[in-house]
Amino acid sequence: MQVVGVLALDGVSAFDLTIPCQVFALAVQDGGAPAYEVRVCADQALPTTAGPAQPFRISSSYRWEDVLDAATVIVPGIPHDRVPDPRAVRLLRQAAAGGARIASICTGAFALGHAGLLEGRRATTHWQFAGLLAELFPGTRVDPSVLYVDEGQVLTSAGIAAGLDLCLHMVRRDHGAAVAADVARLLVMPPQRTGGQAQFIEYRAPEGDSADLGDTLQWMRGKLNEPLSLADIAAHAMMSRRSLSRHFRAQTGTTPLRWLLAQRVQRARELLETTALPLTKVADETGFGSVEALRHHFTRQVGTTPSAYRDTFRFSGDGSHSVTA
Repeated sequence: MQVVGVLALDGVSAFDLTIPCQVFALAVQDGGAPAYEVRVCADQALPTTAGPAQPFRISSSYRWEDVLDAATVIVPGIPHDRVPDPRAVRLLRQAAAGGARIASICTGAFALGHAGLLEGRRATTHWQFAGLLAELFPGTRVDPSVLYVDEGQVLTSAGIAAGLDLCLHMVRRDHGAAVAADVARLLVMPPQRTGGQAQFIEYRAPEGDSADLGDTLQWMRGKLNEPLSLADIAAHAMMSRRSLSRHFRAQTGTTPLRWLLAQRVQRARELLETTALPLTKVADETGFGSVEALRHHFTRQVGTTPSAYRDTFRFSGDGSHSVTA
C-alpha cells in the first residue's frame, strides 16, 4: 500500500486539499485491499489555515517531516503570492532527492518552483497565474492550455478541479485503467476528460479595442459569417494593407486575420454553449464554411472538438445549461 503525503501549507486551498484525500482513498487493488494510505502532513508548530478567508484550521497527527516517508508527495494550491516556508521547501527537495514522486495541484506549482523542482521541466498551473509562474521561474516551460503535465517524477495540474484529472492519472499509472475507472465512477466524472484548460479560460476582448480601429473591429465582429480578406478589412479602415497590419498589431497584439479567426472561434463557443444548432449551421454562422474547417480551427485554439465542447457545456431546450461528465 503506497503512502501518499499531502503537504498542507498555510493558506492551502480547502478544495485542493481534499482532492487527493478523496481520489486515492477510493482506489482499491484487486482483492479489495486499499491501494493507498493518504496522510495529510501539517505544521505542528504553527496553525495551518485553509482557504483565502481562512474559515478553519487544519489539525493532523502527521507533521511536515512525515512527507519523507511517502512515495508520492502532493502539494495542493496555496496563495500564488506567498513564498512557502523554507522548511517546506527543504522537505520537498529532500523528498525528490529520495526518489519520491512530487505533484502539485493548481498554484501548488509555485511551491515546486521555489524548491527548484520545475527547472528545465514543462509544467502547468491555473491559467490565471501561468504567466507569473513563467516569469518567476524562467527555466520552466509553462503550458497554460493543458489539464496536467506528467514529467515522470514531477507532475503538475492546472486550475483546481484539474487536480482530479491529475490524481486519476496517477492512479491509472500505478494500477491501470480499470482501477482508475472505478474511482472515476464513484466520483461521477469521466476517467479522462477531453481537451485542456484552454476551453475554460475566460474570454476577454483585446486591449486597444476602443482606439482608432474600434469601428473596424466592430464591423469585423458583425461580419463573422462572411468571407473577409485583408484587402476588405483595409478598405473599411481606409488604410493600405501594410499600414493596417502595423496599426492592428500595435492595438491588438496580433494580425487582422488571426484576430478575426479568434473572434470566429469565440462566436462558435457561444453558439455551442447557448444553441442546439447543428455543426453545419455553426460553421456557416461563424464564417468557417465547413464542419471540417470549424473542427480544425476550434480544436487548435480550444484544445477539444466542437462536439466534445458542446457535450461539456450542454445546451437544453429550455434555455438552461448542464455541464456533463
